[in-house]
Amino acid sequence: MHQSILDFGGRRYLKIALALCGLSLALYLWHDPRSPPNGGTWLGYTLGSIGAALILWLTALGVRKRSYASTLGTLQGWVSAHVYLGLALLLVATLHTGFQFGWNIHTVCYLLMVVVIASGLLGIVLYQRFPRELSQNRAQQTSAQMLTELQELDARTQRLAANASPEEIVAIDANIAGTRLGGSTMAILSARDRSTVRLPGAAVHPEPNPGQARILEWLSARLSASDQADRTRILTDLVSLIGARRALLRRLQQDARLRGWLSVWLYVHVPVTFGLLGSLVAHVVSVFLYW
Repeated sequence: MHQSILDFGGRRYLKIALALCGLSLALYLWHDPRSPPNGGTWLGYTLGSIGAALILWLTALGVRKRSYASTLGTLQGWVSAHVYLGLALLLVATLHTGFQFGWNIHTVCYLLMVVVIASGLLGIVLYQRFPRELSQNRAQQTSAQMLTELQELDARTQRLAANASPEEIVAIDANIAGTRLGGSTMAILSARDRSTVRLPGAAVHPEPNPGQARILEWLSARLSASDQADRTRILTDLVSLIGARRALLRRLQQDARLRGWLSVWLYVHVPVTFGLLGSLVAHVVSVFLYW
């Protein structure tokens, strides 16, 4: 899907963006003002006006995405133009400044624009990869369905463990109670498993159990020492269920990680975009009032 957005209309908007960049650069090289190039020359005002118009149009994508009945082009076309013209904006705005920067609102506006464009590039990468990975990881399930499956798996494991020894019942219950999904932002974004388990006769404090490794190690050791057919069957089934639980937990952690990165991107890109709009208004007003 994202590749088709970049290729939309035979890369029509890429060609428009390249033409805009080429024309802007040609005019900048041809222009020979008496003072050093800056935003106050006729070319500076021209490029600044184009840049301001691009910023306003680019932010209109959020409105277009929610206008389901709009006839102003397809959403794919808007997104394609958003990507390519957003990149062209970086050159247009830089030439508008004439490479004259300082400690003022004009430079703040420029820096915010750079952050918005950089975060937009990150968004392209994220939205090319993560939705596809989310779909593959979920295997036609929703997050809620995976959580329901985990609860059902835990119930099956506890029912089976009821036929095992008291120590194994305690271990299975402790394993379920010590499972950790989510947590801090960094834990979610890294898909770090902070699960623990307190095993009978082992350490006083809960032991780390990432990927169900500790409980599987403990059960496997008891399975190896078993010399009774019924007990061996129960332990074998418990190891199998815990293995299925491990795979499902990994999918849930991966799902949270992918959704977390997409949310973090929005929390950066959208607020900074509003900051850019505010600084753009301040930039324009200050130019007309004091220059």
